[in-house]
Amino acid sequence: MIAIGCDQGGYELKLEVIKYLESKGLEYKDYGTYSSASVDYPIYGKKVAHAVADGECERGILICGTGIGISIAANKVKGIRAALCSDCFSAEATRLHNDANILCMGGRVVGPGLAVKIVDTFLNTEFSNEERHARRIGMLEE
Repeated sequence: MIAIGCDQGGYELKLEVIKYLESKGLEYKDYGTYSSASVDYPIYGKKVAHAVADGECERGILICGTGIGISIAANKVKGIRAALCSDCFSAEATRLHNDANILCMGGRVVGPGLAVKIVDTFLNTEFSNEERHARRIGMLEE
């Protein structure tokens, strides 16, 4: 199960990502927001982060205008490694090296075509399990 959420700046892109998830038959839970009306991004960032941290969902996707604010909010939750990605290389690297569990994107930064490629890369790349990367993730959790 994938948790997904956004603020008003990411609402339109979230709809595109949901279309992609549905086309692939991937289960998701939408934590809002549900319109383009102005909202506070920390609310949605933390909702998705808690869903992932509590094990309700395996991974998360968060979108705000830039992706910055909502990634900061998500990373406040213990056990979350939210990564802001605007390209496929970063999405792959953060899964391989950081075992990131939440992908963050900027709805005003990334277009829908690239966004679905980033999501696909993030969801289909597994953690490398290399000792050096596991050690570094452990250091983040201290």
